[in-house]
Amino acid sequence: MRFFFKRARDKELYTREKGAEKYPPGVVAAFSRVVALIAGALNENEFRAFKSRNFKKLKGDREGNWSLRLNDQYRLIVTIERDNEGKYLLIHEIQKH
Repeated sequence: MRFFFKRARDKELYTREKGAEKYPPGVVAAFSRVVALIAGALNENEFRAFKSRNFKKLKGDREGNWSLRLNDQYRLIVTIERDNEGKYLLIHEIQKH
């Protein structure tokens, strides 16, 4: 599935691990694994097969967003967007929850 980063710093974290020191051990590796999962998926329905990632629609002030679990404390916030080429995921941020 196509994906884009909303923030340049998250793209830098993914491509060069720049800023990795801001996160506890294992979070950046989990982030890379989840982005690879996104890249290899045909559509968002495939994320549900990975129960450990707990792909779910968010509520409240985060309505319209989805989350993918990185570990017990961190999650990746995304939205499902559409353009003339079809659906893609917009990666918003890594969030502590």
